[in-house]
Amino acid sequence: MHVLHVYKDYPPVLGGVEQHLELVAGALAQRGLRVTVLVTGAGLKTTVTREGDVEVIRAGRLGTLASTPISPALVRHLLHLDPDLTHLHFPYPPAEVAQLLVGRRRPAVVYYHSDVVRQRFLGLLYRPLMWRFLRRADRVLASSEVYRTSSPVLRRLGDRCQVLPLPVDVERFAHPEPARLAAWTRRYPGPRVLFVGRLRYYKGLDHLIDAMAEVEATLLVVGRGPLEGRWRARAAASPAAGRIHFLGDLDAGELPAIYAAADLLALPSTRRSEAFGVVQLEAMAAGTPVITTELGTGSSVLHRDGATGL
Repeated sequence: MHVLHVYKDYPPVLGGVEQHLELVAGALAQRGLRVTVLVTGAGLKTTVTREGDVEVIRAGRLGTLASTPISPALVRHLLHLDPDLTHLHFPYPPAEVAQLLVGRRRPAVVYYHSDVVRQRFLGLLYRPLMWRFLRRADRVLASSEVYRTSSPVLRRLGDRCQVLPLPVDVERFAHPEPARLAAWTRRYPGPRVLFVGRLRYYKGLDHLIDAMAEVEATLLVVGRGPLEGRWRARAAASPAAGRIHFLGDLDAGELPAIYAAADLLALPSTRRSEAFGVVQLEAMAAGTPVITTELGTGSSVLHRDGATGL
């Protein structure tokens, strides 16, 4: 059986959907399925690589519009590939348009990672396409019952939407390499506050940067994204500037170690775009406490205030 996963990015780009996609693709391949991942690359050229047992096609990217990579090459690949099952990760409008062009000639599953909550004007233009795409899918998956019942989109899909929680590789995060762990604890004095994720508007990192002025601790920021420059400047102007460190994307071996080195993980997200927050599961697997905001999304599922987190 050939399964095709489609999204906009893939590791080493760091993000919750990207990490989920890598984990699921690898697990399916280990079970003997043929797995192809179709995403966009960093430049104009399309590349095809073999990463473990997974074929990864990084289609050439022309640019980015409203946080959406524009890649005619990805659309062409999606039209010409012929898998037994297409698994699309929502939202990514170019892939959704291409899937509508494919029609019903092959089964399709959609993992609905989050509502589209910010692009209001573009959203008006996009909404008819979105509904047509979701209704044509054979199955729509949500990360939690809370999100399924609180999302105005998922509620309208009724029984066609089912819950499939996001997985985490517990063994990977529970056993960091001792040398890497020791290196992080030597390099940055404690207590250490950790942030992991794409640097996007809904992550609330600006609030965490401001809060560091009131906390005698070191903030380690892992990840990149469109707001990196703005948030670096905000950190540089903070009284805590010397205690805030932007580390960029880390390789797979470093993530378990930095989770274990942290005294706590902070996830200060401000919008429903943070539908689940898989970094919380990764931190818990590493034995690291979590502080997060209450958004009525996955944070309500993953822990209880004062019992399993704050």
